[in-house]
Amino acid sequence: MPESILLWGLEVVKKVQMTLGPEMLGVMEFITFFGSEGFVLAMLPLIYWCVNRESGARIGITVLFSAFLNLWVKVLFHQPRPYNLDPSLKLSSETSYGFPSGHSQTSLTFWGGTLSILPRLIGILAFAIIPLLVGLSRLYLGVHFPTDVLGGWALGAIVLGIYFGLGSKIEALLHHWDLRSRIILISALTLGMNFLMPEDTRMGGAFFGSAVGFALASRFLRFSAKGGIGKKALRYVLGLASLLVIYILPKFLIKDTALSQQALVRFIRYGCVGLWVAFGAPWCFFKLGLVELEPAKERAVEPVSKD
Repeated sequence: MPESILLWGLEVVKKVQMTLGPEMLGVMEFITFFGSEGFVLAMLPLIYWCVNRESGARIGITVLFSAFLNLWVKVLFHQPRPYNLDPSLKLSSETSYGFPSGHSQTSLTFWGGTLSILPRLIGILAFAIIPLLVGLSRLYLGVHFPTDVLGGWALGAIVLGIYFGLGSKIEALLHHWDLRSRIILISALTLGMNFLMPEDTRMGGAFFGSAVGFALASRFLRFSAKGGIGKKALRYVLGLASLLVIYILPKFLIKDTALSQQALVRFIRYGCVGLWVAFGAPWCFFKLGLVELEPAKERAVEPVSKD
Protein backbone atom coordinates (compact mmCIF):
# COMPACT_ATOMS: atom_id res chain seq x y z
CA MET A 1 0.00 0.00 0.00
CA PRO A 2 1.47 3.45 -0.92
CA GLU A 3 2.80 5.39 2.06
CA SER A 4 0.52 8.33 1.28
CA ILE A 5 -2.55 6.10 1.65
CA LEU A 6 -1.28 4.75 4.97
CA LEU A 7 -0.61 8.26 6.28
CA TRP A 8 -4.11 9.30 5.23
CA GLY A 9 -5.43 6.24 7.03
CA LEU A 10 -3.60 7.21 10.20
CA GLU A 11 -5.32 10.58 10.15
CA VAL A 12 -8.71 8.91 9.75
CA VAL A 13 -8.03 6.61 12.70
CA LYS A 14 -6.95 9.57 14.84
CA LYS A 15 -10.08 11.49 13.90
CA VAL A 16 -12.33 8.53 14.73
CA GLN A 17 -10.68 8.09 18.14
CA MET A 18 -10.89 11.80 18.93
CA THR A 19 -14.52 12.09 17.79
CA LEU A 20 -15.82 9.12 19.76
CA GLY A 21 -13.58 9.71 22.78
CA PRO A 22 -12.00 7.30 25.28
CA GLU A 23 -15.34 6.63 27.00
CA MET A 24 -16.42 4.58 23.94
CA LEU A 25 -13.68 1.99 24.38
CA GLY A 26 -15.91 -0.57 26.10
CA VAL A 27 -18.67 -0.12 23.53
CA MET A 28 -16.27 -0.54 20.61
CA GLU A 29 -14.72 -3.66 22.17
CA PHE A 30 -18.22 -5.10 22.51
CA ILE A 31 -19.15 -4.27 18.91
CA THR A 32 -15.94 -5.70 17.47
CA PHE A 33 -16.80 -9.06 19.06
CA PHE A 34 -19.57 -9.49 16.46
CA GLY A 35 -16.92 -9.98 13.77
CA SER A 36 -14.62 -12.23 15.80
CA GLU A 37 -13.75 -15.91 15.60
CA GLY A 38 -15.30 -16.45 19.04
CA PHE A 39 -18.64 -15.01 17.94
CA VAL A 40 -18.74 -17.16 14.82
CA LEU A 41 -17.68 -20.24 16.79
CA ALA A 42 -20.69 -19.68 19.05
CA MET A 43 -23.27 -18.78 16.39
CA LEU A 44 -22.64 -21.32 13.63
CA PRO A 45 -23.41 -24.34 15.85
CA LEU A 46 -26.56 -22.55 17.07
CA ILE A 47 -27.80 -22.19 13.50
CA TYR A 48 -26.80 -25.73 12.50
CA TRP A 49 -28.12 -27.50 15.59
CA CYS A 50 -31.17 -25.41 16.45
CA VAL A 51 -32.38 -23.43 13.43
CA ASN A 52 -31.75 -25.16 10.10
CA ARG A 53 -29.26 -27.94 9.40
CA GLU A 54 -28.78 -27.26 5.70
CA SER A 55 -28.51 -23.48 6.07
CA GLY A 56 -26.10 -23.91 8.96
CA ALA A 57 -23.87 -26.13 6.82
CA ARG A 58 -23.92 -23.67 3.90
CA ILE A 59 -23.16 -20.64 6.06
CA GLY A 60 -20.46 -22.56 7.95
CA ILE A 61 -18.55 -23.59 4.83
CA THR A 62 -18.91 -20.09 3.39
CA VAL A 63 -17.55 -18.40 6.53
CA LEU A 64 -14.64 -20.86 6.70
CA PHE A 65 -13.76 -20.21 3.07
CA SER A 66 -13.97 -16.47 3.72
CA ALA A 67 -11.68 -16.76 6.77
CA PHE A 68 -9.09 -18.75 4.83
CA LEU A 69 -9.18 -16.24 1.96
CA ASN A 70 -8.66 -13.41 4.43
CA LEU A 71 -5.61 -15.03 6.06
CA TRP A 72 -4.08 -15.81 2.68
CA VAL A 73 -4.49 -12.25 1.39
CA LYS A 74 -3.04 -10.88 4.64
CA VAL A 75 0.14 -12.87 4.04
CA LEU A 76 0.29 -11.73 0.42
CA PHE A 77 0.18 -8.02 1.35
CA HIS A 78 2.20 -8.04 4.60
CA GLN A 79 0.64 -4.71 5.57
CA PRO A 80 1.27 -3.20 9.04
CA ARG A 81 -1.42 -2.03 11.38
CA PRO A 82 -1.93 1.62 12.40
CA TYR A 83 -0.34 1.16 15.82
CA ASN A 84 2.78 -0.26 14.15
CA LEU A 85 3.32 3.20 12.63
CA ASP A 86 1.93 5.24 15.52
CA PRO A 87 1.93 3.40 18.90
CA SER A 88 -0.27 6.12 20.45
CA LEU A 89 -3.23 4.73 18.45
CA LYS A 90 -3.03 1.28 20.03
CA LEU A 91 -6.24 0.52 21.94
CA SER A 92 -6.11 -3.17 21.05
CA SER A 93 -3.66 -5.51 19.33
CA GLU A 94 -3.57 -8.39 16.85
CA THR A 95 -0.91 -10.91 15.86
CA SER A 96 -1.54 -11.01 12.10
CA TYR A 97 -1.04 -8.51 9.27
CA GLY A 98 -3.54 -5.74 8.71
CA PHE A 99 -4.96 -5.90 5.18
CA PRO A 100 -7.74 -6.89 4.75
CA SER A 101 -9.74 -6.63 7.97
CA GLY A 102 -10.82 -10.11 9.04
CA HIS A 103 -13.49 -8.83 11.42
CA SER A 104 -15.04 -6.66 8.71
CA GLN A 105 -14.96 -9.48 6.17
CA THR A 106 -16.33 -12.07 8.59
CA SER A 107 -19.18 -9.84 9.77
CA LEU A 108 -20.26 -9.11 6.19
CA THR A 109 -20.03 -12.76 5.17
CA PHE A 110 -21.80 -14.12 8.24
CA TRP A 111 -24.65 -11.61 8.36
CA GLY A 112 -25.06 -11.83 4.61
CA GLY A 113 -25.42 -15.59 4.94
CA THR A 114 -28.08 -15.22 7.64
CA LEU A 115 -30.31 -13.34 5.19
CA SER A 116 -31.52 -16.81 4.16
CA ILE A 117 -32.80 -17.68 7.66
CA LEU A 118 -33.67 -14.41 9.43
CA PRO A 119 -36.99 -12.57 8.95
CA ARG A 120 -36.56 -10.28 5.96
CA LEU A 121 -36.52 -6.91 7.74
CA ILE A 122 -34.35 -8.08 10.63
CA GLY A 123 -31.93 -9.74 8.23
CA ILE A 124 -31.57 -6.64 6.06
CA LEU A 125 -31.04 -4.37 9.07
CA ALA A 126 -28.45 -6.72 10.59
CA PHE A 127 -26.63 -7.04 7.28
CA ALA A 128 -26.61 -3.27 6.74
CA ILE A 129 -25.74 -2.12 10.26
CA ILE A 130 -23.55 -4.71 12.01
CA PRO A 131 -20.70 -4.90 9.44
CA LEU A 132 -20.66 -1.09 9.33
CA LEU A 133 -20.34 -0.85 13.12
CA VAL A 134 -17.71 -3.61 13.24
CA GLY A 135 -15.66 -1.75 10.63
CA LEU A 136 -15.93 1.46 12.66
CA SER A 137 -14.82 -0.37 15.80
CA ARG A 138 -11.71 -1.68 14.05
CA LEU A 139 -10.74 1.89 13.11
CA TYR A 140 -11.41 3.17 16.63
CA LEU A 141 -9.31 0.43 18.25
CA GLY A 142 -6.38 1.38 16.02
CA VAL A 143 -5.98 -2.10 14.54
CA HIS A 144 -7.00 -1.26 10.95
CA PHE A 145 -6.67 1.45 8.32
CA PRO A 146 -9.81 2.46 6.36
CA THR A 147 -8.42 0.57 3.35
CA ASP A 148 -8.24 -2.59 5.48
CA VAL A 149 -11.91 -2.30 6.34
CA LEU A 150 -12.91 -1.55 2.74
CA GLY A 151 -10.79 -4.48 1.54
CA GLY A 152 -12.47 -6.81 4.04
CA TRP A 153 -15.92 -5.72 2.92
CA ALA A 154 -14.93 -6.16 -0.74
CA LEU A 155 -13.67 -9.71 -0.21
CA GLY A 156 -16.73 -10.51 1.89
CA ALA A 157 -18.96 -9.26 -0.94
CA ILE A 158 -17.14 -11.50 -3.42
CA VAL A 159 -17.63 -14.52 -1.15
CA LEU A 160 -21.33 -13.68 -0.75
CA GLY A 161 -21.63 -13.36 -4.52
CA ILE A 162 -20.31 -16.89 -4.87
CA TYR A 163 -22.60 -18.07 -2.05
CA PHE A 164 -25.79 -16.69 -3.58
CA GLY A 165 -24.81 -17.04 -7.24
CA LEU A 166 -23.20 -20.48 -7.34
CA GLY A 167 -24.07 -22.12 -4.04
CA SER A 168 -27.22 -23.89 -5.21
CA LYS A 169 -25.53 -25.07 -8.42
CA ILE A 170 -22.57 -26.50 -6.51
CA GLU A 171 -24.93 -28.27 -4.09
CA ALA A 172 -26.94 -29.73 -6.96
CA LEU A 173 -23.75 -31.08 -8.50
CA LEU A 174 -22.48 -32.60 -5.25
CA HIS A 175 -25.89 -34.15 -4.59
CA HIS A 176 -25.11 -36.73 -7.28
CA TRP A 177 -21.70 -37.61 -5.81
CA ASP A 178 -21.26 -40.49 -3.40
CA LEU A 179 -19.65 -40.07 0.02
CA ARG A 180 -16.23 -41.30 -1.13
CA SER A 181 -16.09 -38.82 -3.99
CA ARG A 182 -17.06 -35.96 -1.68
CA ILE A 183 -14.34 -36.84 0.84
CA ILE A 184 -11.75 -37.06 -1.95
CA LEU A 185 -12.77 -33.58 -3.12
CA ILE A 186 -12.66 -32.22 0.44
CA SER A 187 -9.20 -33.73 0.94
CA ALA A 188 -7.94 -32.21 -2.30
CA LEU A 189 -9.26 -28.76 -1.37
CA THR A 190 -7.73 -29.04 2.09
CA LEU A 191 -4.39 -30.04 0.60
CA GLY A 192 -4.53 -26.93 -1.59
CA MET A 193 -5.34 -24.74 1.41
CA ASN A 194 -2.41 -26.11 3.39
CA PHE A 195 -0.13 -25.70 0.38
CA LEU A 196 -1.07 -22.02 0.13
CA MET A 197 -0.85 -21.47 3.91
CA PRO A 198 1.60 -24.05 5.33
CA GLU A 199 2.40 -21.84 8.33
CA ASP A 200 -1.26 -21.51 9.42
CA THR A 201 -3.28 -24.73 9.20
CA ARG A 202 -6.22 -23.63 11.35
CA MET A 203 -8.68 -22.91 8.55
CA GLY A 204 -7.57 -25.95 6.59
CA GLY A 205 -8.26 -28.15 9.59
CA ALA A 206 -11.60 -26.50 10.35
CA PHE A 207 -12.68 -26.80 6.71
CA PHE A 208 -11.66 -30.46 6.50
CA GLY A 209 -13.38 -31.47 9.75
CA SER A 210 -16.54 -29.49 9.04
CA ALA A 211 -16.89 -30.54 5.41
CA VAL A 212 -16.35 -34.22 6.23
CA GLY A 213 -18.82 -33.93 9.11
CA PHE A 214 -21.45 -32.27 6.93
CA ALA A 215 -20.98 -35.00 4.31
CA LEU A 216 -21.39 -37.73 6.94
CA ALA A 217 -24.47 -36.05 8.40
CA SER A 218 -26.00 -35.68 4.94
CA ARG A 219 -25.42 -39.38 4.29
CA PHE A 220 -26.22 -40.98 7.62
CA LEU A 221 -27.76 -38.41 10.00
CA ARG A 222 -30.08 -35.98 8.26
CA PHE A 223 -31.46 -34.63 11.53
CA SER A 224 -34.10 -31.97 11.92
CA ALA A 225 -33.14 -28.83 13.85
CA LYS A 226 -36.79 -28.37 14.81
CA GLY A 227 -38.12 -29.07 18.28
CA GLY A 228 -39.23 -27.43 21.47
CA ILE A 229 -37.28 -24.60 23.03
CA GLY A 230 -36.20 -26.86 25.89
CA LYS A 231 -34.62 -29.44 23.62
CA LYS A 232 -32.97 -26.75 21.51
CA ALA A 233 -31.51 -25.07 24.59
CA LEU A 234 -30.21 -28.39 25.90
CA ARG A 235 -28.64 -29.22 22.53
CA TYR A 236 -26.86 -25.90 22.44
CA VAL A 237 -25.64 -25.92 26.04
CA LEU A 238 -24.36 -29.52 25.91
CA GLY A 239 -22.89 -29.11 22.44
CA LEU A 240 -21.20 -25.80 23.16
CA ALA A 241 -19.77 -26.98 26.49
CA SER A 242 -18.17 -30.02 24.85
CA LEU A 243 -17.03 -27.86 21.92
CA LEU A 244 -15.21 -25.50 24.26
CA VAL A 245 -13.38 -28.45 25.81
CA ILE A 246 -12.27 -29.66 22.39
CA TYR A 247 -11.28 -26.12 21.39
CA ILE A 248 -9.38 -25.12 24.54
CA LEU A 249 -7.59 -28.24 25.83
CA PRO A 250 -5.28 -28.76 22.80
CA LYS A 251 -3.81 -25.27 23.40
CA PHE A 252 -1.88 -26.74 26.29
CA LEU A 253 -0.47 -29.44 24.02
CA ILE A 254 0.71 -26.89 21.46
CA LYS A 255 2.81 -25.08 24.07
CA ASP A 256 4.82 -28.24 24.77
CA THR A 257 4.99 -29.39 21.16
CA ALA A 258 8.05 -28.98 18.97
CA LEU A 259 7.76 -26.05 16.57
CA SER A 260 7.90 -28.40 13.57
CA GLN A 261 4.80 -30.24 14.84
CA GLN A 262 2.65 -27.28 15.91
CA ALA A 263 1.08 -26.87 12.46
CA LEU A 264 -0.05 -30.51 12.55
CA VAL A 265 -1.44 -30.15 16.07
CA ARG A 266 -3.38 -27.03 15.04
CA PHE A 267 -4.75 -28.80 11.99
CA ILE A 268 -5.94 -31.72 14.11
CA ARG A 269 -7.35 -29.39 16.77
CA TYR A 270 -9.44 -27.32 14.37
CA GLY A 271 -10.36 -30.43 12.41
CA CYS A 272 -11.78 -32.03 15.57
CA VAL A 273 -13.72 -28.86 16.33
CA GLY A 274 -15.26 -28.86 12.85
CA LEU A 275 -16.04 -32.59 12.90
CA TRP A 276 -17.63 -32.33 16.34
CA VAL A 277 -19.92 -29.47 15.34
CA ALA A 278 -20.94 -31.05 12.02
CA PHE A 279 -21.38 -34.69 13.02
CA GLY A 280 -20.18 -35.61 16.53
CA ALA A 281 -22.55 -33.41 18.51
CA PRO A 282 -25.64 -34.18 16.34
CA TRP A 283 -24.89 -37.89 16.69
CA CYS A 284 -24.86 -37.48 20.49
CA PHE A 285 -28.08 -35.44 20.32
CA PHE A 286 -29.71 -38.26 18.38
CA LYS A 287 -28.56 -40.87 20.89
CA LEU A 288 -29.93 -38.73 23.73
CA GLY A 289 -33.26 -38.23 21.96
CA LEU A 290 -32.73 -34.50 21.52
CA VAL A 291 -33.16 -34.53 17.73
CA GLU A 292 -35.26 -36.52 15.31
CA LEU A 293 -34.32 -37.61 11.82
CA GLU A 294 -36.15 -36.17 8.84
CA PRO A 295 -39.00 -38.33 7.50
CA ALA A 296 -37.74 -41.19 5.32
CA LYS A 297 -39.28 -39.72 2.16
CA GLU A 298 -37.16 -36.58 2.68
CA ARG A 299 -33.83 -38.27 3.32
CA ALA A 300 -33.41 -41.55 1.40
CA VAL A 301 -30.28 -42.37 3.40
CA GLU A 302 -29.09 -45.07 5.78
CA PRO A 303 -29.81 -43.65 9.23
CA VAL A 304 -27.70 -44.39 12.26
CA SER A 305 -29.22 -46.52 14.97
CA LYS A 306 -29.74 -45.53 18.58
CA ASP A 307 -28.89 -49.06 19.65
